[in-house]
Amino acid sequence: MVNSKQDKELAALTCLYEITKVLASSTDLRDCLKKAMAILSSSFDFKNATVTIVNPRTGQSEIEVAHGMSAEARKRGVYKMGEGITGRVIAAGEPIIVPRISEEPLFINRTKARGDISSRNLSFLCVPIKHGKSTIGSLSVDLEYREGANFEEELRFLTVIAGLLAQAVNRIQAVNREKEELLYENTRLKKQLSEKYRIDSVISSSSRMQEVLEMIGRVAGSNATVLLRGESGTGKTLIARAIHHNSRRAAKPFVVVNCTALPETLLENELFGHEKGAFTGANELKKGRFEVAEGGTLFLDEIGELPGHIQAKLLSVIQDREFQRLGSSRTIKCDVRLIAATNKDLEKAVEQGVFREDFYYRLNVFPIYIPPLRDRRTDILLLAEYFLHKYNEENRKKVRRISTSAIDLLIQYHWPGNVRELQNCMERALLICDEEAIKSYHLPPTLQTSESAAPDRKPLALGTMVENFEKELIVDALKRFEGNQTRAAAHLETSLRVFNYKVHKYGIDFSQFKMARK
Repeated sequence: MVNSKQDKELAALTCLYEITKVLASSTDLRDCLKKAMAILSSSFDFKNATVTIVNPRTGQSEIEVAHGMSAEARKRGVYKMGEGITGRVIAAGEPIIVPRISEEPLFINRTKARGDISSRNLSFLCVPIKHGKSTIGSLSVDLEYREGANFEEELRFLTVIAGLLAQAVNRIQAVNREKEELLYENTRLKKQLSEKYRIDSVISSSSRMQEVLEMIGRVAGSNATVLLRGESGTGKTLIARAIHHNSRRAAKPFVVVNCTALPETLLENELFGHEKGAFTGANELKKGRFEVAEGGTLFLDEIGELPGHIQAKLLSVIQDREFQRLGSSRTIKCDVRLIAATNKDLEKAVEQGVFREDFYYRLNVFPIYIPPLRDRRTDILLLAEYFLHKYNEENRKKVRRISTSAIDLLIQYHWPGNVRELQNCMERALLICDEEAIKSYHLPPTLQTSESAAPDRKPLALGTMVENFEKELIVDALKRFEGNQTRAAAHLETSLRVFNYKVHKYGIDFSQFKMARK
């Protein structure tokens, strides 16, 4: 019981301090409000200290916490805007004092926590919890009725507490919203990632690649070591990711090590890590890629470039599923699936003694050969269209198609850089294209030389190339003017007679363009 004015002031300051500490240190809204109401009730003669919060979805205020009130009573404490004393405080944003609840017809006692209020000498104080100009809830307490009391001091004190509660509610709700957004974004990105590396999302129509996809489907669910063979740029990293994301390890890390990107002196440290003090400059413990990939997949790209002593250590790890950090004698168990890739002839390297034979057989459990792009020409146009769409979106351009002459060059080219070269080619073409279609002159000069054609393909004669280019210009003009020959001829700055002659010469049916845009 607080009696003197000095005692009241001290109790108020102590209460404010304790409540501030609780509200500032918690990220659980209900927990911190519950503790704050317990402190408030124990510091003064307050009963049923209650916090209601407006539900943004329903617009109703619901009891969040109520000290001294049963769970069933709290569940009944739901108020529409303007309903009862609590609803009126929230609607108006102003505090209300009810000197004696038994004499107040607006006091509805919805929680039934006070029993029969007609026989209770209780006063009720309710103040709004406001954030800026918005009322987000209310704070209310019961007091024993005192004849002639105006409760102004108590009302001011509760208003201060309500201000602290408003800050806490806003802070914790903002944190929770941020967590929900991060969780949603994380879920969305994971979904995107899983869709990106679905086996059926690999763009291909060639029979050679369909065989590859079938092999991926067979091996993905196992723990077998996979060796990806093929030229640079064929998409070995994409295939490795597809294997991982379609395996039971998909939720675990996928860690990439490019064996040619690291100096030989750093490669062992990168793979296995080191202990603090293992060598000069090792100021702290470092986990290697095997530890980082625990439970997931480790992808070793360009494994044909590994030095002999690293091959020996990796062989031991594959056999025994354990390793040691540099500077440590402690053995670390590991559960990592290994996928390796190379563009080298490993069999020849084994013959020459630069690649360990036992290591080769450990890697070559399930080999998959990725054919070069020149051996799957039916994929070239599919991939080109995919890259066209991709870079249109990225660069906010509206290049609609690839012209016939450009398609001819793409198909004829032998693509020594494979898919990676095609991707770079399409990105360059789209960036310099200011027309509706990518033309042959938008492609790199290497595609427009006779040397660019595949060795088994005869280059086009000059006359044929001129005719193809001329036909392309006529078709583009007819498309633009919806089959109107007069306007198309004027656009190409030639006479209608010459234009008609060329149309008939090349067997172009101009009528098919009349409905092109309808």
